[in-house]
Amino acid sequence: MDWQPDEQGLQQVLQLLKDSQSPNTATQRIVQDKLKQLNQFPDFNNYLIFVLTRLKSEDEPTRSLSGLILKNNVKAHYQSFPPPVADFIKQECLNNIGDASSLIRATIGILITTIASKGELQMWPELLPQLCNLLNSEDYNTCEGAFGALQKICEDSSELLDSDALNRPLNIMIPKFLQFFKHCSPKIRSHAIACVNQFIMDRAQALMDNIDTFIEHLFALAVDDDPEVRKNVCRALVMLLEVRIDRLIPHMHSIIQYMLQRTQDHDENVALEACEFWLTLAEQPICKEVLASHLVQLIPILVNGMKYSEIDIILLKGDVEEDEAVPDSEQDIKPRFHKSRTVTLPHEAERPDGSEDAEDDDDDDALSDWNLRKCSAAALDVLANVFREELLPHLLPLLKGLLFHPEWVVKESGILVLGAIAEGCMQGMVPYLPELIPHLIQCLSDKKALVRSIACWTLSRYAHWVVSQPPDMHLKPLMTELLKRILDGNKRVQEAACSAFATLEEEACTELVPYLSYILDTLVFAFGKYQHKNLLILYDAIGTLADSVGHHLNQPEYIQKLMPPLIQKWNELKDEDKDLFPLLECLSSVATALQSGFLPYCEPVYQRCVTLVQKTLAQAMMYTQHPEQYEAPDKDFMIVALDLLSGLAEGLGGHVEQLVARSNIMTLLFQCMQDSMPEVRQSSFALLGDLTKACFIHVKPCIGLQLTPAEFISVCNNATWAIGEICMQMGAEMQPYVQMVLNNLVEIINRPNTPKTLLENTGRLTSPSAIPAITIGRLGYVCPQEVAPMLQQFIRPWCTSLRNIRDNEEKDSAFRGICMMIGVNPGGVVQDFIFFCDAVASWVSPKDDLRDMFYKILHGFKDQVGEDNWQQFSEQFPPLLKERLAAFYGV
Repeated sequence: MDWQPDEQGLQQVLQLLKDSQSPNTATQRIVQDKLKQLNQFPDFNNYLIFVLTRLKSEDEPTRSLSGLILKNNVKAHYQSFPPPVADFIKQECLNNIGDASSLIRATIGILITTIASKGELQMWPELLPQLCNLLNSEDYNTCEGAFGALQKICEDSSELLDSDALNRPLNIMIPKFLQFFKHCSPKIRSHAIACVNQFIMDRAQALMDNIDTFIEHLFALAVDDDPEVRKNVCRALVMLLEVRIDRLIPHMHSIIQYMLQRTQDHDENVALEACEFWLTLAEQPICKEVLASHLVQLIPILVNGMKYSEIDIILLKGDVEEDEAVPDSEQDIKPRFHKSRTVTLPHEAERPDGSEDAEDDDDDDALSDWNLRKCSAAALDVLANVFREELLPHLLPLLKGLLFHPEWVVKESGILVLGAIAEGCMQGMVPYLPELIPHLIQCLSDKKALVRSIACWTLSRYAHWVVSQPPDMHLKPLMTELLKRILDGNKRVQEAACSAFATLEEEACTELVPYLSYILDTLVFAFGKYQHKNLLILYDAIGTLADSVGHHLNQPEYIQKLMPPLIQKWNELKDEDKDLFPLLECLSSVATALQSGFLPYCEPVYQRCVTLVQKTLAQAMMYTQHPEQYEAPDKDFMIVALDLLSGLAEGLGGHVEQLVARSNIMTLLFQCMQDSMPEVRQSSFALLGDLTKACFIHVKPCIGLQLTPAEFISVCNNATWAIGEICMQMGAEMQPYVQMVLNNLVEIINRPNTPKTLLENTGRLTSPSAIPAITIGRLGYVCPQEVAPMLQQFIRPWCTSLRNIRDNEEKDSAFRGICMMIGVNPGGVVQDFIFFCDAVASWVSPKDDLRDMFYKILHGFKDQVGEDNWQQFSEQFPPLLKERLAAFYGV
């Protein structure tokens, strides 16, 4: 006999469902408690499924809610449902998937996939065959309900469906889905494509076996009347472009024609899916060859898609000009992620043209949802990087009309276009910039806020060029106008101006020194004016300014302007406030720049950082011991505090000694070095290195006791760098540790092509293998006898990773080390001598005694091999290397 509810119990459950739809919070709390009580009864879940599937007299929202509460129960503790209850629920779902109401069908579908993804696909063998069977039903509701459930299962369990665990059901399912591409109902056609689409990216075998049929069926649906179907067709083609381009190439011309139409589809969701096609195509090697002849059609379409839609303007409150007095709502503030400090070396390579901000991210972030405007701009950006100057003949004629258009929406889109192509088409744009930049600077005072804010962004994309011109030409007018915009009455403009100014600071560096007083007045004035969200961006602009002008900031007049408002904010914020992150990052840059100028402020700042580290460690300890009672701490507090302590140590140098002496930072630091989180370890080693430089007397007692360097090398570059600094302080006393450390370093430096990493804090490229190389050199400098025998194993990668580093003290100590080791073991360098020559030639101005060391080694080698052999040897040199060695060292 089937399970039947008790009438009184049923009324109780229905009352609960009615109450839970009440907006009153007190009622909600009672509902939550009541749910907890009812969940003690095993057959409570039977009541819930009964209301969903059988009580047709109830209204749909109540029935659906009953199903959603059941779904949450399944998620939370399906494992503990008694078998009769679980079986009743499964049976009811399958019997009622064809309910007359689409809301109820969808709810049952969600319930089915939730049970399936609780590891129950294996335990419910009849599910897939029955659902597939129901697809054949004459009844539309049954067919649609079964397809809806199958689509959700395909989304949630695609990998499992394509595995041996279930005996490969896709071999039956995929051909079955393909049959429904021709179904008379658009809803069902759409489900069918969506189901198959789940298996494209993982290249499911069953789909690959049917790939040609799939593509044929897609083409047949290309001009479907239903937008949802067209959207799924576009989505399929975009994914196939990524995983099975070989199958699309024969049809590429017609696919491109089709996508050109769809990118202009009157349904924005279809247009957005189609626009993704250009983004994906740009990453394919064949892009240039297949797309070149279509640019003439594509470019105007993308440009047209970059205008704000009417709905965008409403959402962005585009007609509101002044809103600076309106407080921010907290959900507008995106969580920030602190990047932990990485030790870097200044690198010779030219800075890439701001490629890290290539995404159109400074633009309309309130619509942070991806939309056609953003996708079109991103597509134009990547295509500009593929086609470079070849894009301009299709663009320049359009741009003139856009940039000077009377309608602000059109003019705004023209400015966005100009910013989107900045990176890819820079060379070709240079001739036009002398007249374009002044026009854009004029747009900074446009009467529409959205025009002013996009002009900020686009100008920041051309900052590199602006800075390369004489400062009075463009830098000064741009800076003057941007500073006015930082004080704009509109919050979006403030934000765009602040971000753009930070980019300008990075490019201009010390060019800004003459204007520091004026810049600081503006930034400090903004402190009193900004709402919460923009305040966080302002900290970044101040920190970047400090990074860019360095010690030039250390003037009493500037310190007097800048420090009081920063310290006031610092005192207002509690230890638990996440706004400390950007403020601590900012202070870290300021402390490094001000050096001794920061002394009057360092004590409270130092103390608080130590407290933050201590509190976080204590909280982590409590959480480890009693996870049920305590929250896990947010370790970002500790990371940011460690990084600010590094900034203090770097800026104050020896002055930090008294602060360290009066605190337990070394004990805390050794705990941090062993933390489970890599970012914490990374920041702790950066601090260890900085303290080693600043006040080794406090580090030395801990070496050997708590510090066995070998374990840490593999942790991160910062650990390697710290060990190099310790070498320089320990001298010959480093001997007992050499062997442990050296083997690790040699292994790291020989790893195949360590990727070049983009380092956050300088925005410059540096090769990560440079730091192990420097540390090997320093080890050899303090213990040449111990390190020299291994020369042959590292000399080649050592030379190649240091040739690109600018002259500096790290490089100096490393090269002294290598010269001393060559003195001990000249044979170790013979086979790779050309690499050594090349590395020596990378020095611009070595100190005299180092130049003498180079001279002796080069001439010693030349004398050793004899004039003829040397001639033959130096024939292999590139011309530039030959010239440099002849000019500097007379060889």
